Amino acid sequence: MILDNFARKLRQEAQRWRDEGLISSSQYQNIADRYQFNKIEAAAKESSGLIAIAGGGLLLILGIIIFVAANWQTWSREIKFILLMSWFLSTAITGFLTWREPSLAAASGKKPQQGKRLLGEALLILSALILGATLMLMGQIFNISGSAPQLFLAWGFGVLVMAYSLSLSSLGVLAIVLLQIGYWLGLREFWSAGSELNWARLAVRHTPLISWLLFVPLAYICRSRIIFVLAAIAFTLSLQYNLNPLPLLTFSNVIPWVASFALALPPALFWSYDDLLFPNINYRLFQPIARNLSLVCFGVVFYLLSFRWQWQSFSSGFGNSPTNFSNVLQAVPIIDLGIISGLVVLQWLFLFRHQNNPIRREVFFTITVISIFLGFIVIIPFWHQSIGQITELGIFIFNILLITLAWGLIQEGLKLSHRTAFWSGMLLFILQVISRVLEYDTDILFRSLVFVLCGSGLISAGLWFERRLQERSTAKKS
Repeated sequence: MILDNFARKLRQEAQRWRDEGLISSSQYQNIADRYQFNKIEAAAKESSGLIAIAGGGLLLILGIIIFVAANWQTWSREIKFILLMSWFLSTAITGFLTWREPSLAAASGKKPQQGKRLLGEALLILSALILGATLMLMGQIFNISGSAPQLFLAWGFGVLVMAYSLSLSSLGVLAIVLLQIGYWLGLREFWSAGSELNWARLAVRHTPLISWLLFVPLAYICRSRIIFVLAAIAFTLSLQYNLNPLPLLTFSNVIPWVASFALALPPALFWSYDDLLFPNINYRLFQPIARNLSLVCFGVVFYLLSFRWQWQSFSSGFGNSPTNFSNVLQAVPIIDLGIISGLVVLQWLFLFRHQNNPIRREVFFTITVISIFLGFIVIIPFWHQSIGQITELGIFIFNILLITLAWGLIQEGLKLSHRTAFWSGMLLFILQVISRVLEYDTDILFRSLVFVLCGSGLISAGLWFERRLQERSTAKKS
């Protein structure tokens, strides 16, 4: 660590204990050897050097920026191009060599300096930021027409290549953020049927596929849970906005299967996800995270479909609703749906194939419940859009499903003494009750009573659950 405050404070306390006679000199020496008190000053020297380098580097960069800004208008395009590329390449190469040096030192048997690795990573992130500025200025220098979404998308793909090359999770996170900025900025610009077909429009239309197929392998290369979670969130949000499934009668029965695909694919994909599908992967690093994300998707879908306005006709979406088959093909990313649906089928087949034989009762029950959840998400919206409107029945079914999910989370939390599951179920149940009270025309006194009951019930349940956990921990210790 750059600033090892814990070791420094421990050395001071240990010296005080030795002087007061609480510990002997041999015990103090054992503590000193364990926590390496003799290396504290060396670490402080290294930290001071790194701080000096970082501060001097920032001042140097600021001076270069001021110098370039003062002479920018007088230089030719060739000089500007050389300066920009030199700035980017020098920062990237310096960062790479500084970041790689500790690994080479460890391979040769020397002690690696973590401070240099952090400094090198910071320089690589700086070079990724310089890449964006370089792309923007290049467009101005050579009069290349482009929009802000195109800039962020190109910048994001460039940083993604750097992340794959260096296996750096920080660059992977930056790439996801940049691509998402480009996607949201270009959503309306490139989605309309009259917009020009170019690479940026294709990237926006296929962002769900890009988010999943490009960033999940990167999460394994970097062993980063953050990249996996961000990729899953980017995939889910972009799929929903591209398909635009809600309200259910948006497309007026023209493409009734869109809502079923849009709402069912994310939880089905996440729940059936298995790390073992990847070659040379023999451990499950992201499967628990994926299943938790699946439960989050179920909760969001059940909650949204429990509202009445989601089942009523409402004209919305990007542009006009499709009126014929050709417009349907333009409005719906068929390629994304086909590939993702095929991946979901493959994962579920893999899931059933690798279950224990015979399947344990708990696992069989869980898979059955998840399958029922997915079945309702697929069938009910399709029935409502294509066969006959079942507004009241649909609202009732998804309220029941929401209660079932909340009750299951509460039971799971009680069974496994898991706080997150218990509180998620409780908050989901409270949210459902409050939403129904606020959605329908109810008396103010009744609303006040419901809020009081929900608040007191939440406090009582929380105190009871914490007391139950404490009793269990006491029983285990005894």
